[in-house]
Amino acid sequence: MYLSREEVRELDRRAIEEFGVPGVVLMENAGRGAAEVLVGLGCRGPVVICCGKGNNGGDGFVIARHLDNRSIPVRVLLFARPEDLTGDAAVNYQIIARSGLSIDVDPSESWDEKTLQADLGRAEWIVDALFGTGLTGPVRKPLDRVIAAINTSRARIPAVDIPSGLDCDTGQPLGPTVRAEHTVTFVAEKKGLANASGQEWIGQIHVVDIGAPRRLLQEASPTR
Repeated sequence: MYLSREEVRELDRRAIEEFGVPGVVLMENAGRGAAEVLVGLGCRGPVVICCGKGNNGGDGFVIARHLDNRSIPVRVLLFARPEDLTGDAAVNYQIIARSGLSIDVDPSESWDEKTLQADLGRAEWIVDALFGTGLTGPVRKPLDRVIAAINTSRARIPAVDIPSGLDCDTGQPLGPTVRAEHTVTFVAEKKGLANASGQEWIGQIHVVDIGAPRRLLQEASPTR
């Protein structure tokens, strides 16, 4: 089963509006499941999680909390202002902020490239939670240099849902793109992940169940 960008959006909408599954529950299940995948891969830290301002970043906040709950050293780099966060991402940011996790806010505006590379260089694992399936154009400045810094690090790099910069439907890079060793995707594989030419960015794929009702999945893609 492969989902397109629009099918992902529709599945999320229906799960929330028609089936009554709160969005924050879906995000919790996604982040917790991704954290479990990382632990299963041998992740013991230190971990740096690079978060954008959307739901992909929200998944990253949940991952950070669950790694911290396992006493795995974790640090969050939020490439946005907290006041720009909305919805479930904002909820989960407040949880990790009140829990005392290490968070650096909006480093893209305050750090130069060498400082960013040095900070990422201290990590054994760098989690890409910058952009998800909704990205439709090239990553713009200053986040393009964040992706460059991630790619030049020696850390192991898992991506959340899809590597940032990769088109969800085609599997082609839209511009600067994270080269992930692992991609932890949610509900089902995305159409672009089936494109063989995208494998150098995707790495090994892990599918995580986020609790979307089985009936909804059957209705969303009855022939797959």
